[in-house]
Amino acid sequence: MTTMRDHLLNRIAATGPITLADYMADCLLHPTLGYYTTRDPLGAAGDFTTAPEISQMFGELIGLSLAQAWIDQGQPAPFLLAEAGPGRGTLMADILRATRAVPGFHAAMQLHLIEASPVLRVKQHDTIARSDITWLDSIDALPDMPLFFVANEFFDALPIRQFVRDGAGWREKRVVADDGKLAFALGGAAPVAALSHRVADTKDSDLVEICPAAAGLAAEIGQRIETHGGAALIFDYGDWRSLGDTLQAVQTHETIGPLDAPGNSDLTAHVDFEALATATPSAYTRLTAQGVFLERLGITARAQALASKLAGKDLENLIAAHRRLTHPQEMGTLFKVIGFYPKSQTPPPGLDS
Repeated sequence: MTTMRDHLLNRIAATGPITLADYMADCLLHPTLGYYTTRDPLGAAGDFTTAPEISQMFGELIGLSLAQAWIDQGQPAPFLLAEAGPGRGTLMADILRATRAVPGFHAAMQLHLIEASPVLRVKQHDTIARSDITWLDSIDALPDMPLFFVANEFFDALPIRQFVRDGAGWREKRVVADDGKLAFALGGAAPVAALSHRVADTKDSDLVEICPAAAGLAAEIGQRIETHGGAALIFDYGDWRSLGDTLQAVQTHETIGPLDAPGNSDLTAHVDFEALATATPSAYTRLTAQGVFLERLGITARAQALASKLAGKDLENLIAAHRRLTHPQEMGTLFKVIGFYPKSQTPPPGLDS
């Protein structure tokens, strides 16, 4: 049976060294060997846990922020409620439950999920339990209408390229074959147009990551919102500007080497939020820590309301979930959120312009 490692070694033998972006794309999305296309990677039995799986409070507050943005924009009907990379569907299920009582919201909504994995589409169908879900392979396939959009830990899995500064040029980090094994190697120094703005703030041997797909998707989302109305909330780990090697692989909740288990480990990199903001033609908010965003929307009050009905282990789990989502030493600072909204409108609740 051909493994992902075999596939990659054969590809390199046929065409030469491949970019890190090509490596990630194959490992994550190959139709028969890819990590995301062949399994459910989430939860205790999987490789990682995301915020919606930690507590219902995360999705509830996102839902209320999007619903209030919809109200602030005059309650357009119909509109798209869309999520990219919905995992098991937990976040969207929580959004839908939290917005059920918002007058007119569900009646005007058309629900779309952008998901490439057949395995996860089945999970989403079971979790959300609605008959009116439309699944799409890509964001550009969304219909043209007001778009209220969320993406949580979606951009971090998009393929990146890495470059090391060498004088006035850059050497790209590539994946090669070395005595039958996968290894990293640097290409020759050359100018890179996409990094011309990084010469001023880097020095020799500094490593910078770029994600060409991220900028294109941000432009697509932002154009739709600027043209038709709506709002986007993008959550991920990262910062305003990329610097340093942030590529990581995770397997069974443990960090391993990025080349150790191709096709059987999750590969991600920190998001360069500046690149997203630069790409969108819409207005965008300040980059905000996830914990700050959730506190502005009332997560502590929500936790207290839930806690009043709990005791023992359930109460302990709720307290731990609140801390994990908001505390600066947990996900509260590592994870950030940026919002897109029309230039003629106000930012989504919880965020500042």
